[in-house]
Amino acid sequence: MNDTENTGEVLPEIRDRRSVRRFDSRPVDRRIIYTCLEAARISPSAEHNQPWRFVVLDEPDIIQRFGEKAFSGIYRNTRWAMKAPVLIILLADLHFVVHRLSRIIQPVPYYFIDIGIAAEHIVLQAQRSGLGSCWIGWFDFKKTKRFLSLGPGYRICDLLALGYPEAGWKPSPKKRKRLDEIASFNIWNGRRL
Repeated sequence: MNDTENTGEVLPEIRDRRSVRRFDSRPVDRRIIYTCLEAARISPSAEHNQPWRFVVLDEPDIIQRFGEKAFSGIYRNTRWAMKAPVLIILLADLHFVVHRLSRIIQPVPYYFIDIGIAAEHIVLQAQRSGLGSCWIGWFDFKKTKRFLSLGPGYRICDLLALGYPEAGWKPSPKKRKRLDEIASFNIWNGRRL
């Protein structure tokens, strides 16, 4: 299969999606936000625990107050996110037994995988809805925790910025590795398995 073959409905959104850091000030209709959250809600999770929790900030004054804390100090270069009409704080609910037990058996924190899958569903639905998005990992987790008055049993994983891209914004082309550089069938490290 080559890179130009039609392989399904979602591939165009995946190919076209880019991180947007310059947003139009126009608000995003909550029906669109709900559709994005619904895409996350139906995503898969380990043991079907659905550990994701989403705190949506879509009021400019709250985004401003949040940004002044979360994007301060060494995190100042992320202040562009304060201009996004929607910020989604991605939390993991760690109250599930599977999360406590899996740390003992496996070195993989499954809730991070679950949150990543759910968040990617959000950004792909946002792309399909005409919104731009950006994953944000560079922000002050401690100040975000205080801003939310977050109790024990929850972990902040990430932020997503959503909104309409600023007029005239054009994504830069991204060079991607060829599929044969990143995938193999029944072979690893030059050895047939």
